[in-house]
Amino acid sequence: MNAAAQNGELNRNGANEIYHKGGSTKRKFQESFEPTPLYAAIVTYVNYAVVTLFGFLRDFLRKHGFEKLYAATEDPEMKDFVPLYASFESFYTRNIYNRIQDIFNRPICSVPGATINIVERKFSHSGWTSKYTGKTLKNVVNLGSYNYLGFAENEGTCSEAAIESAKKYGVGVCSSRQEMGNLDIHTKLEQTMADYLGVEACITFGMGYATNSTNIPCLVNKGCLILSDGLNHASLVLGCRLSRATIRVFKHNDMEDLERKLSDGVVYGQPRTQRPWKKILIIVEGVYSMEGSIVNLPGVLALKKKYKAYLYLDEAHSIGALGDHGRGVTEYFGIHASEVDIMMGTFTKSFGAAGGYIAGNRALVEHLRAHSHSACYATSMSPPVCQQILTSLSIISGTEEGRNRIKQLAKSCKIFRQGLKKLGFIVYGNDDSPVVPVLFYSPCKLGAFSREMLKRGFAVVGVGFPATPIVESRVRFCMSAALTDKQIQDALSACSDLSSLLNLNYSKAK
Repeated sequence: MNAAAQNGELNRNGANEIYHKGGSTKRKFQESFEPTPLYAAIVTYVNYAVVTLFGFLRDFLRKHGFEKLYAATEDPEMKDFVPLYASFESFYTRNIYNRIQDIFNRPICSVPGATINIVERKFSHSGWTSKYTGKTLKNVVNLGSYNYLGFAENEGTCSEAAIESAKKYGVGVCSSRQEMGNLDIHTKLEQTMADYLGVEACITFGMGYATNSTNIPCLVNKGCLILSDGLNHASLVLGCRLSRATIRVFKHNDMEDLERKLSDGVVYGQPRTQRPWKKILIIVEGVYSMEGSIVNLPGVLALKKKYKAYLYLDEAHSIGALGDHGRGVTEYFGIHASEVDIMMGTFTKSFGAAGGYIAGNRALVEHLRAHSHSACYATSMSPPVCQQILTSLSIISGTEEGRNRIKQLAKSCKIFRQGLKKLGFIVYGNDDSPVVPVLFYSPCKLGAFSREMLKRGFAVVGVGFPATPIVESRVRFCMSAALTDKQIQDALSACSDLSSLLNLNYSKAK
């Protein structure tokens, strides 16, 4: 039996289980990706066919001056050289996205906590122009922010500590870490984070996206092989492309496909020359933000060891949100962090702050400190942001309040996800994941659901093409420890009403 079979496998063809025992922890969980119902697929394709037909008609009218075009246009002299609107993505933006963008772009004017205040805007000209009405929707329950542990606050311990930090250091450093921007609070944050994760060293950066996109090129280059999960985040994809390494994509969480590509990489080596790859790097995420799925870490680690590859683990959505002490997917499976070569994460979600980190052995961190563009050229992290992370980290790792927040998040995730399933929604991902994607397929139903939920006092995030496949539009709920049990039950009641109104109970699972 191969390593993938020993540790289970996950794919989009049904529900599978993973068993892993590490220390005193044993996990058994299921992830299911229910196939798209035929009726929903037909309706969705018909919707897109109709809007596409009318889109071409409106483009024809705009081209000949019968309808005013509000979008940016090319200079007439450049039309034959660099067409600005040549792709389907731009066609989609002009004729579909802008018509429902009021569900995507809703400015808030408050802390993104359990409740938020939303600025009301009025759209016109098919979504190309908008103006503020002067009204604000207050105390809307927030079901869409990545505020997993509820630390996005403007009062309390974290806020007070950040204010004191601003008084001491100011809010900007005005230099990079390599020059005059290395403060004692940066060093303290890195050591504290390394101790929390259980690794030798850690380096922090001011932006989570750049943590991936600028550091992967420091780890691999031409002559190396990257095996990337098919649903990895855009920042990981960009980092892979900038590295000039050869990239091969394996099916999401599919250990058989990963092993097949690892085996081929080892056996056949580099194209043409057949020389061995300098490095083979596997890149995965802890929790996938669009699918709500958890990586099959035991299976990935077994294959990494078998084929002597390296592992890059992005814990942007899992650090703080998984594990009994919030240490992420490694703690969730009972695996020591030292088994992962490169541990990446962000402070933008569970910590209510900004920036990212990479942790591992000291040689790795010192290499990045000397060669990373973000370390050498980007401005250092703002001191109040560092203090926000330090304070929230101290609460998570050493207080009863921190343990209660982690327990409340885990409880809310299961209650809400199971509640949606009972209502007949198709829900992707894992029961323990704080990301809860609900499939709506049709963009018309996605827009209607979002607007109706807002009328009932709930803010949700709608996600459609190009962030998802064109026929897999969804609402992505995100759970938070700041949400009360009553708010979650009220949200489920609102979803129940809309399930009947919009005919959203697609699921056939019992």
